Amino acid sequence: MLVSFSVTPLTQPVILGFDPGREKCGVAVMGLDLTLYHHAVVVAPNAVEALRALQQRYPVSVVVMGDQTTAKQWQAKLAAQLENLRIVLVDERYSTLEARDRYWQMYPPKGWRRLLPEGLRTPPRPIDDIVAILLIERYLNRLTDN
Repeated sequence: MLVSFSVTPLTQPVILGFDPGREKCGVAVMGLDLTLYHHAVVVAPNAVEALRALQQRYPVSVVVMGDQTTAKQWQAKLAAQLENLRIVLVDERYSTLEARDRYWQMYPPKGWRRLLPEGLRTPPRPIDDIVAILLIERYLNRLTDN
């Protein structure tokens, strides 16, 4: 499944967020001003090619990646297959729960979903891309907290 959002590419540096997984991965491209330029969920076997395409389309300054489950394997794979790529690991604990809330902020519920209490709502699609967005925000927060 691919869910994507894009606008015109730009020339100032951006951050690429990557939520690695065994079956699917989330990717996001965000500017330092928190402007979201792209986000998508890709199947894991296509993730490196998706990152390569984003690296060619946008001036990526750093890749921010979650540090949990498959992080070490993905970090090694990306370092071996993508050129000029600086990878920074970010704490991704509780990011999936936070991404559920963010999903509903970005895409307010419609129809019968509006009637459900927030705690019972489940996003109708994978939210790995929303996790990638949150990882970028956590990275930027970490930079500004120091």
